[in-house]
Amino acid sequence: MRPSLFVRRQLGRDAPLRRSITTSSAKIPQSSLQICEPCSRRIAVREPQTNNQRRWQASSAASPQFASDDVIKPKSIPQTHYEIFPKTLASGPPPKGSFHVDVRELRKEFLQLQSVAHPDRHPPHLKTRAEATSARINEAYKTLQNPLSRAQYLLSLRGIDVAEDEMAKVEDPELLMEVLETREEIESASDEGELDGLKTANDKRIEESEEVLNRAFKEDNMELAKGEAVRMRYWVNIKESLDGWEKGKPIVLVH
Repeated sequence: MRPSLFVRRQLGRDAPLRRSITTSSAKIPQSSLQICEPCSRRIAVREPQTNNQRRWQASSAASPQFASDDVIKPKSIPQTHYEIFPKTLASGPPPKGSFHVDVRELRKEFLQLQSVAHPDRHPPHLKTRAEATSARINEAYKTLQNPLSRAQYLLSLRGIDVAEDEMAKVEDPELLMEVLETREEIESASDEGELDGLKTANDKRIEESEEVLNRAFKEDNMELAKGEAVRMRYWVNIKESLDGWEKGKPIVLVH
Protein backbone atom coordinates (compact mmCIF):
# COMPACT_ATOMS: atom_id res chain seq x y z
CA MET A 1 0.00 0.00 0.00
CA ARG A 2 1.36 3.42 -0.94
CA PRO A 3 1.67 6.01 1.87
CA SER A 4 -0.94 8.69 1.95
CA LEU A 5 -0.23 12.17 0.65
CA PHE A 6 0.00 13.50 4.23
CA VAL A 7 2.58 10.88 5.21
CA ARG A 8 4.65 11.53 2.09
CA ARG A 9 4.69 15.27 2.86
CA GLN A 10 5.77 14.63 6.43
CA LEU A 11 8.57 12.36 5.26
CA GLY A 12 9.70 15.02 2.81
CA ARG A 13 9.87 17.63 5.56
CA ASP A 14 11.90 15.37 7.85
CA ALA A 15 14.38 14.33 5.16
CA PRO A 16 16.61 17.44 5.42
CA LEU A 17 16.70 17.05 9.20
CA ARG A 18 17.78 13.42 8.90
CA ARG A 19 20.47 14.36 6.39
CA SER A 20 21.69 17.15 8.69
CA ILE A 21 21.94 14.80 11.64
CA THR A 22 23.74 12.19 9.57
CA THR A 23 26.16 14.73 8.09
CA SER A 24 27.04 16.38 11.40
CA SER A 25 27.54 13.01 13.09
CA ALA A 26 29.93 11.91 10.36
CA LYS A 27 32.28 14.78 11.20
CA ILE A 28 32.80 13.56 14.77
CA PRO A 29 35.66 11.06 15.19
CA GLN A 30 34.44 7.63 16.22
CA SER A 31 36.96 7.54 19.07
CA SER A 32 35.28 10.53 20.72
CA LEU A 33 31.76 9.07 20.62
CA GLN A 34 30.06 7.31 23.50
CA ILE A 35 26.67 5.64 23.76
CA CYS A 36 24.23 7.30 26.12
CA GLU A 37 22.58 4.27 27.70
CA PRO A 38 19.28 5.88 28.77
CA CYS A 39 18.34 7.00 25.28
CA SER A 40 20.84 5.04 23.15
CA ARG A 41 21.81 8.20 21.33
CA ARG A 42 25.35 8.80 20.10
CA ILE A 43 26.90 11.89 21.68
CA ALA A 44 30.32 13.49 21.36
CA VAL A 45 32.36 13.83 24.56
CA ARG A 46 35.41 16.10 24.74
CA GLU A 47 38.21 15.66 27.23
CA PRO A 48 38.15 18.58 29.70
CA GLN A 49 41.15 20.92 29.65
CA THR A 50 43.15 21.57 32.79
CA ASN A 51 43.69 25.11 34.06
CA ASN A 52 47.37 24.95 33.09
CA GLN A 53 46.49 23.94 29.53
CA ARG A 54 44.01 26.79 29.20
CA ARG A 55 46.50 29.34 30.60
CA TRP A 56 49.27 28.09 28.34
CA GLN A 57 47.10 28.21 25.21
CA ALA A 58 45.82 31.70 26.05
CA SER A 59 49.30 33.08 26.75
CA SER A 60 50.71 31.48 23.61
CA ALA A 61 48.10 33.22 21.51
CA ALA A 62 48.85 36.55 23.19
CA SER A 63 52.32 36.91 21.61
CA PRO A 64 52.18 35.46 18.10
CA GLN A 65 55.16 37.51 16.96
CA PHE A 66 57.55 35.33 18.95
CA ALA A 67 58.40 31.67 18.57
CA SER A 68 58.97 30.30 22.06
CA ASP A 69 61.16 27.47 20.79
CA ASP A 70 63.62 30.02 19.42
CA VAL A 71 64.04 31.49 22.90
CA ILE A 72 64.14 28.48 25.21
CA LYS A 73 65.68 26.10 22.63
CA PRO A 74 68.02 28.28 20.54
CA LYS A 75 69.94 26.74 17.66
CA SER A 76 73.19 27.62 19.42
CA ILE A 77 73.97 28.40 23.07
CA PRO A 78 74.81 32.11 23.61
CA GLN A 79 78.47 32.50 24.48
CA THR A 80 78.12 36.02 25.93
CA HIS A 81 75.37 38.16 27.41
CA TYR A 82 75.43 40.23 24.23
CA GLU A 83 74.16 37.34 22.11
CA ILE A 84 71.01 37.16 24.21
CA PHE A 85 69.95 40.59 22.89
CA PRO A 86 70.54 40.37 19.12
CA LYS A 87 68.30 43.33 18.30
CA THR A 88 69.79 45.87 20.70
CA LEU A 89 73.37 44.58 20.67
CA ALA A 90 73.67 43.29 17.12
CA SER A 91 77.36 44.25 16.85
CA GLY A 92 78.29 42.27 19.94
CA PRO A 93 80.76 43.28 22.65
CA PRO A 94 83.67 45.68 22.14
CA PRO A 95 85.91 46.24 20.30
CA LYS A 96 83.54 45.40 17.43
CA GLY A 97 80.55 46.84 19.24
CA SER A 98 80.29 49.91 21.43
CA PHE A 99 80.64 49.96 25.18
CA HIS A 100 77.63 52.27 25.32
CA VAL A 101 74.23 50.59 25.45
CA ASP A 102 70.81 52.00 24.63
CA VAL A 103 69.27 51.07 27.97
CA ARG A 104 65.72 51.84 26.82
CA GLU A 105 65.96 49.51 23.83
CA LEU A 106 67.72 46.91 25.95
CA ARG A 107 64.86 46.90 28.44
CA LYS A 108 62.32 46.69 25.63
CA GLU A 109 63.99 43.60 24.20
CA PHE A 110 64.42 42.16 27.69
CA LEU A 111 60.68 42.38 28.35
CA GLN A 112 59.90 40.82 24.98
CA LEU A 113 62.20 37.88 25.67
CA GLN A 114 60.85 37.36 29.17
CA SER A 115 57.27 37.43 27.91
CA VAL A 116 58.15 34.36 25.85
CA ALA A 117 60.57 32.59 28.18
CA HIS A 118 58.47 32.86 31.34
CA PRO A 119 57.87 29.32 32.70
CA ASP A 120 54.10 29.85 32.87
CA ARG A 121 54.09 30.22 29.08
CA HIS A 122 55.23 26.64 28.52
CA PRO A 123 53.86 23.13 29.03
CA PRO A 124 55.16 21.07 31.97
CA HIS A 125 57.83 19.18 30.03
CA LEU A 126 59.51 22.48 29.04
CA LYS A 127 59.23 24.35 32.35
CA THR A 128 62.71 23.45 33.62
CA ARG A 129 64.33 24.66 30.41
CA ALA A 130 62.20 27.81 30.46
CA GLU A 131 63.20 28.58 34.06
CA ALA A 132 66.89 28.29 33.19
CA THR A 133 66.45 30.49 30.12
CA SER A 134 64.52 33.11 32.08
CA ALA A 135 67.24 33.23 34.75
CA ARG A 136 69.93 33.63 32.08
CA ILE A 137 68.04 36.52 30.47
CA ASN A 138 67.65 38.21 33.86
CA GLU A 139 71.34 37.88 34.63
CA ALA A 140 72.37 39.25 31.24
CA TYR A 141 70.04 42.23 31.48
CA LYS A 142 71.06 43.10 35.04
CA THR A 143 74.72 43.00 34.02
CA LEU A 144 74.52 44.98 30.80
CA GLN A 145 72.11 47.73 31.83
CA ASN A 146 74.59 49.09 34.39
CA PRO A 147 77.85 50.63 33.08
CA LEU A 148 79.97 49.46 36.02
CA SER A 149 78.80 45.84 35.97
CA ARG A 150 79.03 45.92 32.16
CA ALA A 151 82.67 47.03 32.33
CA GLN A 152 83.45 44.41 34.98
CA TYR A 153 81.80 41.74 32.85
CA LEU A 154 83.73 42.71 29.71
CA LEU A 155 86.97 42.61 31.68
CA SER A 156 86.06 39.18 33.06
CA LEU A 157 85.74 37.91 29.49
CA ARG A 158 89.43 38.77 29.15
CA GLY A 159 90.35 37.05 32.40
CA ILE A 160 90.52 40.26 34.48
CA ASP A 161 88.49 40.26 37.69
CA VAL A 162 87.97 43.69 39.24
CA ALA A 163 84.53 42.99 40.69
CA GLU A 164 85.76 40.63 43.42
CA ASP A 165 89.40 41.71 43.59
CA GLU A 166 89.81 43.57 46.88
CA MET A 167 93.33 44.59 45.87
CA ALA A 168 92.11 46.41 42.77
CA LYS A 169 92.59 50.01 43.89
CA VAL A 170 93.57 53.24 42.23
CA GLU A 171 96.86 54.62 43.49
CA ASP A 172 95.86 58.20 42.79
CA PRO A 173 96.23 60.59 45.77
CA GLU A 174 94.07 63.27 44.15
CA LEU A 175 91.26 60.79 43.50
CA LEU A 176 91.38 59.44 47.04
CA MET A 177 91.36 62.95 48.48
CA GLU A 178 88.34 63.87 46.35
CA VAL A 179 86.52 60.75 47.52
CA LEU A 180 87.23 61.49 51.20
CA GLU A 181 86.12 65.11 50.88
CA THR A 182 82.90 64.04 49.18
CA ARG A 183 82.21 61.56 51.96
CA GLU A 184 82.67 64.26 54.60
CA GLU A 185 80.26 66.57 52.78
CA ILE A 186 77.64 63.84 52.62
CA GLU A 187 77.98 63.03 56.31
CA SER A 188 77.86 66.67 57.39
CA ALA A 189 74.76 67.52 55.36
CA SER A 190 71.76 68.46 57.51
CA ASP A 191 69.23 68.49 54.68
CA GLU A 192 68.88 66.44 51.51
CA GLY A 193 68.71 69.61 49.46
CA GLU A 194 72.35 70.27 50.33
CA LEU A 195 73.29 67.20 48.31
CA ASP A 196 71.96 68.44 44.96
CA GLY A 197 75.29 69.91 43.93
CA LEU A 198 77.13 66.75 44.92
CA LYS A 199 74.70 64.60 42.93
CA THR A 200 75.18 66.70 39.80
CA ALA A 201 78.96 66.64 40.11
CA ASN A 202 79.04 62.90 40.75
CA ASP A 203 76.74 62.10 37.81
CA LYS A 204 79.16 64.04 35.61
CA ARG A 205 82.07 61.96 36.94
CA ILE A 206 80.24 58.75 36.03
CA GLU A 207 79.50 60.04 32.52
CA GLU A 208 83.15 60.95 32.02
CA SER A 209 84.19 57.54 33.28
CA GLU A 210 81.85 55.88 30.77
CA GLU A 211 83.51 57.80 27.95
CA VAL A 212 86.95 56.66 29.09
CA LEU A 213 85.74 53.06 29.24
CA ASN A 214 84.21 53.34 25.78
CA ARG A 215 87.53 54.52 24.37
CA ALA A 216 89.51 51.91 26.28
CA PHE A 217 87.40 48.98 25.06
CA LYS A 218 87.29 50.35 21.52
CA GLU A 219 91.09 50.50 21.48
CA ASP A 220 91.29 47.12 23.24
CA ASN A 221 93.29 48.77 26.01
CA MET A 222 92.58 46.49 28.95
CA GLU A 223 94.92 48.27 31.35
CA LEU A 224 93.10 51.56 30.87
CA ALA A 225 89.74 49.81 31.09
CA LYS A 226 90.73 48.05 34.32
CA GLY A 227 91.91 51.26 35.98
CA GLU A 228 88.82 53.20 34.93
CA ALA A 229 86.48 50.44 36.09
CA VAL A 230 88.04 50.72 39.54
CA ARG A 231 87.65 54.51 39.47
CA MET A 232 84.02 54.19 38.46
CA ARG A 233 83.45 51.89 41.42
CA TYR A 234 84.26 54.83 43.71
CA TRP A 235 81.80 57.13 41.92
CA VAL A 236 79.04 54.53 41.86
CA ASN A 237 79.53 53.95 45.58
CA ILE A 238 79.20 57.69 46.21
CA LYS A 239 76.04 57.76 44.09
CA GLU A 240 74.54 54.98 46.19
CA SER A 241 75.44 56.90 49.35
CA LEU A 242 73.81 60.05 47.98
CA ASP A 243 70.66 58.21 46.90
CA GLY A 244 70.33 56.47 50.26
CA TRP A 245 71.23 59.48 52.40
CA GLU A 246 69.76 59.80 55.88
CA LYS A 247 70.67 62.46 58.40
CA GLY A 248 73.35 61.22 60.76
CA LYS A 249 73.85 57.99 58.82
CA PRO A 250 77.55 57.12 58.45
CA ILE A 251 78.92 56.73 54.93
CA VAL A 252 80.83 53.57 54.10
CA LEU A 253 82.74 53.80 50.85
CA VAL A 254 83.97 50.67 49.10
CA HIS A 255 87.51 51.05 47.81
